[in-house]
Amino acid sequence: MNNPSLFPKYTSIETEFNTDANLVLKLGDVEDFLSTIPDNSITLIVTSPPYNLGKKYEKRIAIETYLEQQKPIIKQLYRILKEDGSICWQVGNYVDKGEVFPLDIFYYQIFKEYNLFLRNRIIWHFGHGLHASKKFSGRYETILWFTKSKEYLFNLDAVRVPSKYPGKRHYKGKNKGKPSGNPKGKNPSDFWEIAINEWAKEVWEIPNVKSNHPEKTLHPCQYPVELVERCVLALTNEHDWVFDPFAGVGSSLIAAIKHNRKAIGCEKESQYIEIAHQRINSYFEGTLRTRPMGKPVHKPVGKDKVSQVPQEWQKAESEQMKLFEKKGTSK
Repeated sequence: MNNPSLFPKYTSIETEFNTDANLVLKLGDVEDFLSTIPDNSITLIVTSPPYNLGKKYEKRIAIETYLEQQKPIIKQLYRILKEDGSICWQVGNYVDKGEVFPLDIFYYQIFKEYNLFLRNRIIWHFGHGLHASKKFSGRYETILWFTKSKEYLFNLDAVRVPSKYPGKRHYKGKNKGKPSGNPKGKNPSDFWEIAINEWAKEVWEIPNVKSNHPEKTLHPCQYPVELVERCVLALTNEHDWVFDPFAGVGSSLIAAIKHNRKAIGCEKESQYIEIAHQRINSYFEGTLRTRPMGKPVHKPVGKDKVSQVPQEWQKAESEQMKLFEKKGTSK
């Protein structure tokens, strides 16, 4: 349980940016708020912008118009970002009349207009989402990690994972016979799977926030705190500023303050601001429920009733298995 006395500097949530603040949550338009933040002041900008899906907090518009509206915001984000800072831009797909428009590809072109450097295109995979009947069901979104310069902050030791073969040794050269790995663990590859070994692959296996998720609020596109924590740990140091320009219900701010970073958020919907306040206060009171970082994703073992094949389907399943076996033997 969190002890509020351990966090004396987070005694209040400011509503306007100032250099002495540690936690800022602004209700209002992000472009107006950005003008109050100084140049080169933010170490990490991490967010999930509106996808233009027609949710109740956004009006669905043509994708070209939507992207044009994002450009001045991204320009201001570039201005406030430190030279060694990062932007983590998490997006899904825009779908129009059944056709998929991958937003990360469209956004990439905009970020490159400001000469940002793409370091990783991270895949966030989740097991549950919208089902489809005329295409494969979507089960992933992407995070574009950009840096402002070639010299950027990256805390490798904070995100190392256990070596698969810690006993492996050099087999030749001057280090022959000595351990070939790092005692702190291995450098994660660019293919992540967040499960037991957290940064092992570039597919982040983190459940999305659906009805039974412990963090679920009324926000329809809420992302989990766990997703942001990995960005915070790798791309900032303690006391650095973390900024979410589309803060929603405050997941990014909670991820930042959990790891002793300063946090800023802006959100135009008052109901989400209210929930964010409640969640932040609950965190300091020790009552906020979050999914622990690195917790293994639940895998059904067949004992629970919902993972068993209904009796009505058993005949069809048996026939399908015979079909698969026949195809396999015909090769």
